[in-house]
Amino acid sequence: MIYDLAHTTTYEYNNSVSLSHHTLRLQPRELPRQQCLSTELVIQPQPAAIKTHADYFGNQMAFVTVEGSHRHLVITSRSRVNVTTVAPPEPDLTPAWEKVRDLNGVDAVQSAEFTYPSPHIKRQPEFAAYAEPSFTEECPILEAVLDLTARIHREFKFDSKATTIATPLDEVLKNRRGVCQDFAHLEIACLRSMGIPARYVSGYLETDPPPGKPRLAGADASHAWISFFCPGTGWVDVDPTNNLLPSNRHVTIAWGRDFSDVSPIRGVLLGSGEHTLKVAVDVIPLNEPRLPL
Repeated sequence: MIYDLAHTTTYEYNNSVSLSHHTLRLQPRELPRQQCLSTELVIQPQPAAIKTHADYFGNQMAFVTVEGSHRHLVITSRSRVNVTTVAPPEPDLTPAWEKVRDLNGVDAVQSAEFTYPSPHIKRQPEFAAYAEPSFTEECPILEAVLDLTARIHREFKFDSKATTIATPLDEVLKNRRGVCQDFAHLEIACLRSMGIPARYVSGYLETDPPPGKPRLAGADASHAWISFFCPGTGWVDVDPTNNLLPSNRHVTIAWGRDFSDVSPIRGVLLGSGEHTLKVAVDVIPLNEPRLPL
């Protein structure tokens, strides 16, 4: 499945900004199931410098400096990406979850850092307690994770007004409401609290407009899901917001310990004060077959 992606972020400043620095993570990753065919950044005002490199997790990152007085900033990332579907392992053929918890050797080196707490995710008894009903004795790891994913999808309500990036996870667990970022953080917290390596994945999800309605420009959004480590297979993606294993409708941009490692845009400004922010995302399929959600 080939997609044209456009992610436009517009800042309007109340006062003039004389200097701004921004880190961008907007370029799709190169993966066995995903190839970035082309990519470009368009920034207004014209930046004084753009430097690119891969970050610690292998995500493509751009560091942008904008000099000179400006009251607005528009950052547009455009990419064309080819995403294919990789068949997931059979759940009952994956190893028991206890084996994953007790990883050693090469697998442990590859995945251990994703078992520890991170800025937005703690390992706490209440997260383990929520996960435990899915992790019965000798249960295959993918069966356990799929059961946990289904429970989160069933028991938590998607509510865009219920949380912010600063909302603690224990509050999300208590109130059973949030958005894809919260559900990804929650499932990672549950898995890590059970000793299972899990990481946060950011990207885009192709969605369909309502029946009989046209696709609206800029109406798509960034999405978040998770990966957990499965010996013999590697990292397996799971989407708790939609209760599914991602297919060729999911476009991967970046991954890390949690959202703090993959924020699409971060900036430091000299001047300004308050500002308004507008984000528009388009995920446009180029008329090829795609799997249903």
